[in-house]
Amino acid sequence: MEFVKDLRWKKGMQVDELVSSLGKVGFQSIELKKAQENIVKMKKDGAKVYLTFTSNMVTSGLRGFFAQLIKLKIVDVIVTTIGGIEEDIMKAHGENFIIGGFDTDDIELHEKGINRVGNLFIRNESYSKFEDLMNPIIKKLYEKKHRWAPSEMFKEIGLSLKDENSILYQAAENNVPIFCPAVTDGAFGFHLFMFQQNNPDFIVDVVKDFQNILLSTSQDEKKGMISLGGSISKHHAILACLLNGGLDYAVYMTTASHSSGSMSGATTKEAKSWGKIKDDSDAVTVIGDVSITFPLVMISVLEELSREGLI
Repeated sequence: MEFVKDLRWKKGMQVDELVSSLGKVGFQSIELKKAQENIVKMKKDGAKVYLTFTSNMVTSGLRGFFAQLIKLKIVDVIVTTIGGIEEDIMKAHGENFIIGGFDTDDIELHEKGINRVGNLFIRNESYSKFEDLMNPIIKKLYEKKHRWAPSEMFKEIGLSLKDENSILYQAAENNVPIFCPAVTDGAFGFHLFMFQQNNPDFIVDVVKDFQNILLSTSQDEKKGMISLGGSISKHHAILACLLNGGLDYAVYMTTASHSSGSMSGATTKEAKSWGKIKDDSDAVTVIGDVSITFPLVMISVLEELSREGLI
């Protein structure tokens, strides 16, 4: 039997000490600590780790942290949405996004050519510059070959970026595949469409990438997943693991409610009904803003793994 323990600050407290203390506070703090323990277990067990996230997290300052986790060999496969790919390329070429406010006048922002993502602002000029970048990128891809799986295309782009804080660059350098099943769902897809109008033999083969993600693991391999948010990126990784026997470890972090019946709100408990997560797996769902919960959990994980000489 465990008991609630009062949280106390002490001078020089490390993040892993804070997360450990939160594990006795109550409510989501306890789930936060369970998530940290789960990720440490999946790494020590040699599981293949799938990291899924949506594009808004790349809009934020988590982008460089994702890149660092790839470089540190914490994750083995990434599944995301196309906005994250676009914004990673933008930032790799010097674009800066603005910290604004949730309650800003959105009509005024529109008139000024500014787009709001929560309390972060992206200028229209950023997308204009992205268009200037994409045309030569796609042309070079086409000159090399006419048919690409999206993951192969992202690796080729990543090798050209030379930005240590780029997800695409670190993934390409460390041989971590990036899968994006909805590759057309954004500005990137629009530029692919426009290029194909003049080059109809240019094909982006999403079905080939489904084969690639299925072959990224096997029935016998231990599998773990860290899912941030939801949407197609979360389900695509889950489906691939389901078809290969199910997940041995899973950590979901989301603000969505399970009562909606959505993929974003679906808990690890619900996933067991589908066989997505094995019956005896170590799984936890943390409810809260990922821009807060994920850094706390992962820095705590890194401190423990570093202390044990595992990174």
